[in-house]
Amino acid sequence: MTSELLLNLALKSNHYARQKAITDMKKTLLILSLLALCNSLFAQSKTETFPVLKGQYMGQKLPGLSPELFAPNIISNGLANRDVAISPDGKEMYFTLHTAKFEYAIIVCSKLVNGRWTRPEIVPFATDSRYKYLEPALSYDGQKLFFVSDRPMDGSNEPVAEDIWVVDRKNDSWGEPYNIGAPVNFEGGDFFPSLTKDGTLYFTRNELEGRISNIYRSRLVDGKYSSPEKLPAQINCGTTRFNAYVSPDESFVVVPAVGVEKDYRGVHYYIVFRNEDDTWQEPLALSSEINTPMGTGWSFYMSPDMKYIFYMATKPLAKENHPETLSVDFLHRFSEMPQNGNSDIYWVDAKIIENLRPQTKE
Repeated sequence: MTSELLLNLALKSNHYARQKAITDMKKTLLILSLLALCNSLFAQSKTETFPVLKGQYMGQKLPGLSPELFAPNIISNGLANRDVAISPDGKEMYFTLHTAKFEYAIIVCSKLVNGRWTRPEIVPFATDSRYKYLEPALSYDGQKLFFVSDRPMDGSNEPVAEDIWVVDRKNDSWGEPYNIGAPVNFEGGDFFPSLTKDGTLYFTRNELEGRISNIYRSRLVDGKYSSPEKLPAQINCGTTRFNAYVSPDESFVVVPAVGVEKDYRGVHYYIVFRNEDDTWQEPLALSSEINTPMGTGWSFYMSPDMKYIFYMATKPLAKENHPETLSVDFLHRFSEMPQNGNSDIYWVDAKIIENLRPQTKE
């Protein structure tokens, strides 16, 4: 074989190798491009599953004098939903979500950003799966977020009796949580912080003796909370009570309570108005649409402008949503629907309270 022939064979071999390398590279680039496209489409589909929500209150139609589900299939979504807190400017909404037996409980937040509400995401201080996080409450100026957790103070791993915790606002985020400490927190368990304009704290305390809860009040004096006072029988009404909400001006308290009225079973909502001399009037039941015969609600809140009531309730599935025939597929869908046996969040126009407010004498 001549040297010229050998040279031609070598050139052809290099040409084929180069062509194969180019072809392989094109295939690799095509695969990478397809993967990138799939990832992009997947990410886009995840984003698109959350609806575009604009306007106040996550873009929901404002309610009238009859209660309505709040944000069905968005917030009221089949999980157990309760506890609402809204920032003073209305651009942040906080909620509690938990599993049926409280194996997990988290606080989530949705924000109005560039005119759209974000998908509710867990707040950064509530991600440790060993502990429960619930019952968010914002200070009147929105600079502090109070919440309840069974996380320990000493750095150990085991959950403890629930305490009230606080985080301070740091620009657009929250700082590290800290326990509010004594004299508010004690070993029996403390729940559901609710605050007035001047920082006075109302909360629920589980008494050490028996299975009774009572409502307490602690004044903020020189930046420190004073020894809590147990509030009188008008507020601590019935056989037991839970999670009182206080209006920012401290003119009334709404108390979920058991055993106030003989004909009602379960927990019902009662409003107690405060007199100018710091005495309290007798509890009045809220409307029959809120207090259903088998009441199962113990979380109440009012929007910062005091125009709307948000409250927790467990109601059966509306008749028009029942299927004609049962199926396994329906039961799967039912588990992700509101009114499936877990608690949901309802809202209603706050004028129902004004109709109960006692008339002042001229």
